[in-house]
Parts: sequence; C-alpha cells; structure tokens
Amino acid sequence: MKTYLAEVLGTFLLVFIGTASVVTGGFGGALPLGQEGIGLAFGIGLIAAAYAIGPISGAHLNPAVTLGVFLA
Repeated sequence: MKTYLAEVLGTFLLVFIGTASVVTGGFGGALPLGQEGIGLAFGIGLIAAAYAIGPISGAHLNPAVTLGVFLA
C-alpha cells in the first residue's frame, strides 16, 4: 500500500507543479515564463517527483502504468 500512496503523491506533485506553472506563468499569467518556462517547470517537477518516490515505488508517475502493475 505504501507503494501506491507514493505513486499518488508523486503524480499529484507532478500535476500540481505543472498546472501551477501554466496558471502563474502561462500566457496572461502573473509571471512571463512562456512555453520554455512552463516546459522547464514540468521537467523539474518530474525530476523532483521521481527522486522523491523512486526508491519507494519505482517512479512510474503514470496512473495507467501503476494500475497495470497492480492488476498484473
């Protein structure tokens, strides 16, 4: 169960950082990040989530992969 909770937390972290970068730095947002900044934020969020939960669950960060492993 610890593995799946880690995956939920990692996926949440990735989605939260990614959407927050779009909302705050996207077109018309508070910070002028542009597409490069948004992509960089997604990449940094992915790396941070993978390093945070990698030793616990393998860092799938994709609910479809995690569900497939769970059902297998």
